[in-house]
Amino acid sequence: MAVFLLALSLAPIAPVVQAQAKSPAAAPEPIPAPPDVAAPPADAQTTASGLAYKVIAPGTGTDHPAPGDVVEVHYTSWSADGTMVDSSVARGRSVVVPFAGVSPGWKEGLELMVKGEKRRLWVPEGLSSGKGAKGTLVYDVELIDILRVPPAPPDVAAPPADAERSKSGLAWKVLKPGTGTTNPRGSSKVLVHYTGWTTDGKMFDSSIKRGKPALFGVNEVIPGWTEGLKLMVEGESRRFWIPKNLAYRGQSGKPEGTLVFDVELVKITRE
Repeated sequence: MAVFLLALSLAPIAPVVQAQAKSPAAAPEPIPAPPDVAAPPADAQTTASGLAYKVIAPGTGTDHPAPGDVVEVHYTSWSADGTMVDSSVARGRSVVVPFAGVSPGWKEGLELMVKGEKRRLWVPEGLSSGKGAKGTLVYDVELIDILRVPPAPPDVAAPPADAERSKSGLAWKVLKPGTGTTNPRGSSKVLVHYTGWTTDGKMFDSSIKRGKPALFGVNEVIPGWTEGLKLMVEGESRRFWIPKNLAYRGQSGKPEGTLVFDVELVKITRE
């Protein structure tokens, strides 16, 4: 997957995700099926589509997933006879997926949920895309997080009066202070979430939309990013206005002119 930040001479860098593939390992131990796996109990609710559900643990948020969001979930699924079909819990890795890409039963169920909530879903065959299973599938689903791509900021057209500027022409403002104390160096590798817009408010790239923070070297990106990242600490978010001479400089296939990026420095993986 090409990352817009990279110079044309560099190969794409694969993003690091929570569901990152690992070396082949032994099959995970099956998780025992719940006692009501065979059929929804009397206290379960059923929708017009045939989806049945019950809340196992309440959440703490108020927002529900919506089209365009990315969701982070933990889940286990069983067939009606109690055989475990699949489980992110057993693998020990949560899954991050675009909300629009989940099966109809999952979509309907997740739309009812809030962050931190756990539900049991009885999903009829027609609403499921479970691998290798027929009939109703039973899922225990925990909605860990909702990742929402931000809209274009109100100051996308030009840096506001309170923005800071460097001699190079880079402008920025701090959106959220960090918790770290170390700045990346040119040789550092960093893990970041970002969204980029042109100055007319059109988004052209977002790691949040993919649900995958990007990993790359500080000296491997456009000059405006290299300069800006060296000012940041872990946990910090900044908005950068990067002029054309510090961005892609007219490179074919790249966005033109001044670019605006919201950047969160998730982690410095190598100093």
